[in-house]
Amino acid sequence: MSNFYEERATMIAAGDLQEFVPFGRDHCKHHPNALNLQLRQLQPASELWSSDGAAGLVGSLQEVTIHEKQKESWQLRKGVSEIGEEVDYDEELYMAGNMVIWSKGSKSQALAVYKAFTVDSPVQQALWCDFIISQDKSDKDYSSDEVERCICILQSSCINMHSIEGKDYIASLPFQVANVWPTKYGLLFERSSSSCEVPPGPPREPLPTLFSMLHPLDEITPVVCKSGSLFGSSRVQYVVDHAMKIVFLHTDPSIVMTYDTVQGLHSVWALRRVKTEEGNVVLKFSEQGGTPQNVATSSSLTAHLRSLSKGDSPVASPFQNYSSIHSQSRSASSPSLHSRSPSISNMAALSRAHSPALGVYSFSGVQRFNLSSHNQSPKRHSFSHSPSSNSNGSFLAPETEPIVPELCIDHLWTETITRLRKKNSQASKVFITSDLCGQKFLCYLVESELQLRCVKFQESNDKTQLIFGSVTNIQAKDAAPVEKIDTMLVLESSGNLVLYTGVVRVGKVFIPGLPAPSLTMSNTMPRPSTPLDGVTTANPLSKLLGSLDEVLVSPVPELRDSSKLHDSLYTEDCTFQQLGTYIHSIRDPVRNRVTLELSNGSMVRITIPEIATSELVQTCLQAIKFILPKEIAVQMLVKWYSVHSAPGGPSDHSEWNLFVTCLMNMMGYNTDRLAWTRNFDFEGSLSPVIAPKKARPSETGSDDDWEYLLNSDYHQNVESHLLNRSLCLSPLEVSQMKDEDFSQNLSLDSSTLLFTHIPAIFFVLHLVYEELKLNTLMGEGVRSLVELLVQLARDLKLEPYIDHYYRDYPTLVRTTGQVCAIDQGQTGSMQYPPFFTPEPPSIYQWVSSCLKGEGVPPYPYLPGICERGRLVVLSIALYILGDESSLSDESSQYLSRISIAPPKPQAEQEESRFSFRHSASVSSLGERLVVWMSNVGFTLRDLETLPFGIALPIRDAIYHCREQPASDWPEAVCLLIGRQDLSKQACEGNLPKGKSVLSSDVPSGTETEEEDDGMNDMNQEVMSLIWSEDLRVQDVRRLLQSAHPVRVNVVQYPELSDHEFIEEKENRLLQLCQRTMALPVGRGMFTLFSYHPVPTEPLPIPKLNLTGRAPPRNTTVDLNSGNIDVPPNMTSWASFHNGVAAGLKIAPASQIDSAWIVYNKPKHAELANEYAGFLMALGLNGHLTKLATLNIHDYLTKGHEMTSIGLLLGVAAAKLGTMDMSVTRLLSIHIPALLPPTSTELDVPHNVQVAAVVGIGLVYQGTAHRHTAEVLLAEIGRPPGPEMEYCTDRESYSLAAGLALGMVCLGHGSNLIGMSDLNVPEQLYQYMVGGHRRFQAGMHREKHKSPSYQIKEGDTINVDVTCPGATLALAMIYLKTNNRPIADWLRAPDTMYLLDFVKPEFLLLRTLARCLILWDDILPNSKWVDSNVPQIIRENSISLSEIELPCSEDLNLETLSQAHVYIIAGACLSLGFRFAGSENLSAFNCLHKFAKDFMTYLSAPNASVTGPYNLETCLSVVLLSLAMVMAGSGNLKVLQLCRFLHMKTGGEMNYGFHLAHHMALGLLFLGGGRYSLSTSNSSIAALLCALYPHFPAHSTDNRALSGMSKPKKN
Repeated sequence: MSNFYEERATMIAAGDLQEFVPFGRDHCKHHPNALNLQLRQLQPASELWSSDGAAGLVGSLQEVTIHEKQKESWQLRKGVSEIGEEVDYDEELYMAGNMVIWSKGSKSQALAVYKAFTVDSPVQQALWCDFIISQDKSDKDYSSDEVERCICILQSSCINMHSIEGKDYIASLPFQVANVWPTKYGLLFERSSSSCEVPPGPPREPLPTLFSMLHPLDEITPVVCKSGSLFGSSRVQYVVDHAMKIVFLHTDPSIVMTYDTVQGLHSVWALRRVKTEEGNVVLKFSEQGGTPQNVATSSSLTAHLRSLSKGDSPVASPFQNYSSIHSQSRSASSPSLHSRSPSISNMAALSRAHSPALGVYSFSGVQRFNLSSHNQSPKRHSFSHSPSSNSNGSFLAPETEPIVPELCIDHLWTETITRLRKKNSQASKVFITSDLCGQKFLCYLVESELQLRCVKFQESNDKTQLIFGSVTNIQAKDAAPVEKIDTMLVLESSGNLVLYTGVVRVGKVFIPGLPAPSLTMSNTMPRPSTPLDGVTTANPLSKLLGSLDEVLVSPVPELRDSSKLHDSLYTEDCTFQQLGTYIHSIRDPVRNRVTLELSNGSMVRITIPEIATSELVQTCLQAIKFILPKEIAVQMLVKWYSVHSAPGGPSDHSEWNLFVTCLMNMMGYNTDRLAWTRNFDFEGSLSPVIAPKKARPSETGSDDDWEYLLNSDYHQNVESHLLNRSLCLSPLEVSQMKDEDFSQNLSLDSSTLLFTHIPAIFFVLHLVYEELKLNTLMGEGVRSLVELLVQLARDLKLEPYIDHYYRDYPTLVRTTGQVCAIDQGQTGSMQYPPFFTPEPPSIYQWVSSCLKGEGVPPYPYLPGICERGRLVVLSIALYILGDESSLSDESSQYLSRISIAPPKPQAEQEESRFSFRHSASVSSLGERLVVWMSNVGFTLRDLETLPFGIALPIRDAIYHCREQPASDWPEAVCLLIGRQDLSKQACEGNLPKGKSVLSSDVPSGTETEEEDDGMNDMNQEVMSLIWSEDLRVQDVRRLLQSAHPVRVNVVQYPELSDHEFIEEKENRLLQLCQRTMALPVGRGMFTLFSYHPVPTEPLPIPKLNLTGRAPPRNTTVDLNSGNIDVPPNMTSWASFHNGVAAGLKIAPASQIDSAWIVYNKPKHAELANEYAGFLMALGLNGHLTKLATLNIHDYLTKGHEMTSIGLLLGVAAAKLGTMDMSVTRLLSIHIPALLPPTSTELDVPHNVQVAAVVGIGLVYQGTAHRHTAEVLLAEIGRPPGPEMEYCTDRESYSLAAGLALGMVCLGHGSNLIGMSDLNVPEQLYQYMVGGHRRFQAGMHREKHKSPSYQIKEGDTINVDVTCPGATLALAMIYLKTNNRPIADWLRAPDTMYLLDFVKPEFLLLRTLARCLILWDDILPNSKWVDSNVPQIIRENSISLSEIELPCSEDLNLETLSQAHVYIIAGACLSLGFRFAGSENLSAFNCLHKFAKDFMTYLSAPNASVTGPYNLETCLSVVLLSLAMVMAGSGNLKVLQLCRFLHMKTGGEMNYGFHLAHHMALGLLFLGGGRYSLSTSNSSIAALLCALYPHFPAHSTDNRALSGMSKPKKN
């Protein structure tokens, strides 16, 4: 009989066959082991732990040779990720010789070494272990404790523990260890019993054999055993029985399996913490003394263990005996048993920091060791056994406290004695497996009898203990659990690999890649790719479960293409024995992967297929499994699994069809006669209706094709469409013949497995359907499920359900369809479960009734499967109905829980998991809802997949919580309401205020130095939230601080005299000072608005430190020593900027009055420049309006140039665009052109005039005031007077007039009302390109009649002076007007002749102006940037990377290449303006590319043609543009560029370039990341003034308006 089944047994195809070699083996070969050992031997500290401290080089070499012969072993476990997310890869722990190698997989499945350890003596065992870090020793708190994940390496005399955090512990062992086991609580040691141990005499008690260590820093304590005797009383004692060996230990449930070598029986014990009363019993019991049955005298045991843990060397030290016992230590326990144990796979970890708890007692050596188990001879023993120990250890009592035992093993089960057992029937492999329905089995393999014994066990209802059931024996050579799919693999003695679930046989496993057999057999061996038609077979279950035979046979003939022949010979006769290589054993199961050891010594790793891959099938299977009785559920799943996993199984998309067919067959349907299942498409091939046609070579087609189209779903959908009726289309006649011969007698076979359960299955599938409707991603699945449900509803004659589906999917549900008759006689045998409702439960209906306020019946719910439904119901109940108790009281009022039996304990556990933990600060319903949802594990992603209407109440609650979150919410809640910033703040909440984790202050010498870098008032909390991942803010502070001396690194060459060396250092310092003086500008932007001043204290202004320190002696280098020439007034502008930077820190909302501003006036004259800058900054942030007119007058009459400049600019900026008369008067006094012609000439310094002109522009910004515009237009071309009164720095005056004119007419374009007679654009054009000077109109013509006596300009315009101002004036007047004619004036010249007339740097301004006018044409890509370059330049410009220069007569290559780079820089700058503050990605990428290009050009061989100065200018311009686009974002790539340029200090790098680079840095971190730039007209005008792209050559160069380098808008 069994042969018959065997022959037709189902095959299961294993997938993914790979050769397996332990990863560590390869790594070991390349490990420099010998070298390591030599080094270790030389270090005296490590000799404490080496096995032989005296061994020199020879000893270490001997150890290497030992290592070569050493046996290797390894173990695998499921990967544990650091963050605790679900991962699916292996981790391997490999040991050989003195090495342990821990390798980890990754998402891509490849292993890599994670850590490797080398120790001094051979490794006896290595394992993963989790130590709990907890002060509380009770069992209850286990779950919430922190865990420290460690690797433990056992050597002969000590054990090393290395935690993942990198902590290392070493514990010396007071006895010889046979085996170490990881437990839920820590480590368990088995003491090895040496053969020469002396049987104890009457006065001596044996030492315990089991010890535990709960943490590397705790003591090793003996384990207590509690065994129930036959008479009901249980006794508690130490474990002292040498015959008891541990064969298996599992962490969850925490059990130990032991084997008694004398009786030959296995027992199972629960491992738990000792209860206090048990500990007391043991300690008291041992202290009474007197009786020989006594356990070891506690105090002497304590002394024995403690002394050893201190590492003394007593007389009878076990260390001396090490070599003799070492050889037996492994043999005592079962060989390499541990490495196979699956218990290793549940590990996890963290850290503990408390001091070692080792004893600090010292006693005399001999007495302490009278209990040593390692005495070499009885003679030694009698000598060391001192008489005083007879007095019950009283001599120790006063000094020592007893070691309190920590763990206890509690007896649960012992196997029954059946017949005389063989002595060596110890289990060689033990594991826990559960079957498909969650029943657990403890399986142990007794190799000597080729038996796998499976013991069923379950938790008692109160969860306190495990109840063990019957034992089932399975013949097996080897076995391993397949944890992921709840099955196990069994290797039969015949060599077949069979899959079992629990004790139910599923089928043989077919491994496609094993080597083919010899040639004689090749004909019976089908190709591995041939699908074996295993679906039509009877199920192998029947072998075990009796005559289920007729229930399980269910033919599914047309499932597969019948042309593939099934060779039944293969499954029976051709076992692997004949293949030459057969499977020898199974090892290392992880998830659904196992390794097979073959007889030829090689190993392969295979993957067992999963139960189902598609989510829909998995959910349906879960639901059906939940509702069926266990035995039937297992049979149903086994049947499905064998159909699904047969060789050549289904592809993903046909899995559902296969599932439907399989399920309906088990319900008694004949799927081949049913119309909609008949056309199922399994292999993604053509439908079976067409399949036979493939054989026919005819190309003409046939009537069948038409029939097929008419029968198709598509045709029927179109036919039932509503439009058909309105268009009066008559339905086509489909030949009904085929359907008729199907529909004659379709009835259900009532003898099938699931027939009686059809209503229950239908109902749970309906609930799954409702659940899937709540997931917008499962739409496809819902549609597939409807077809099945409709068929079942029709046959069960459930009209309301059919109606319900029709309303949901009118096109899918046909009004008529095939009905399969169910025999009236049989209807009685169908069980309608108690929870079945005639009306279909509908979640939408339920929610809708709730919202209307109608009473609603509880909604049925499948625990663990319909979690979304439960969530929606409870959240509506809480939030809409306002029932606060809905979450707490088991929610019976709203949910009816479906179950077949009384509720399972597991279900209760789930309920409690969702119980609502009331948070202290939860007040409103919305808050309760949000906190509860995050406790249940609901995330934003889940919210997005809920249908919108259903999610609305939840979103509403989230919306309300987002505005007023509580401070103590956990991170998950903050993520759910979209407030991640709060969770980060919460993490940092325990730090001292003002210091955050990442941006703590840069450590420095003294507190005072720390105070004055001017950046202490930044809001560290906000910045550490914005840039939480790195220390970029600290880096910016380091780059921008100017208060500490710079490091001057100069090498003194032999030929340099000391004096020259000092000069060299000072010259270098001068170079570095150019950079230091440029820093305040960047710092002002970085610290913008970050400070609220205290009215009683002056504003701290950080000092500008221009000294240096020269290593190595840290000597001070100073510029004032007189060795080198330092430009006069070098620092005046730098100090001014320093003052501006300090002033800009003040936030606009601060309370400031006139008195405070005056109070800040410095006592020392040298600080006047900084105060001048401070006044200008107050104007920029709007506070200068509070300064009394009297004080303004007072400052101006002092005649200090810088103060006047700062004050005029500040007052004007504060009155931006107001045309304020008093300010106008104030400014006019300083501008000769605005004074009446008859007034006396005032001697106003040139720079003050410039400031006043800009001030006029600011006060009249955007007003198009006629008189002002007229004057300014004339001032652009102001000639040098006859007395040379205006000849110095004319450029800056002309530029200021141009910018002021631009601001006055900002953005007005051609609508300048009342100014048409001024011809503003034409006049500006003339200033830009040159020509004859027009006759001056207006009142100043007298002044300019006589020309200058020294400067010969004649009556032509000096374009070099007037061009920049005129160009920018045009740009600002026509800003964003897209005025083509004006823009074309600004186009770069396109002939060589014309190019020679324009300075290349003016081309930058022209391109910028043109692009600002054509604002809407600016595109963020390099193609657009290049389009600004005229053709002649594009074609002839040399690419800077070429080595050879092309020679050309009529082309000036220098002009061309300079024009090229300046035009590109101009276009880039306009890109920066257009996308300022937008963080536009394409603009960023485009500009970043150009910045990189200019960096490479600078180092190119041809850079000299263009000129490094020009390239540096262009690079600075592009960098500024980048910073404008990314303003306030702190982008890392831009920061890297700025940092790189910060470090460049020699060569062409002058003050202006440093200014540009640090302005870029400041813009990038504008206001500490809280501000960005605006692109309003006013902002662009301010940016143009601030970032004017002609940088000053040195700090006193005033031609480029350096007083204005501050953007005023943010």
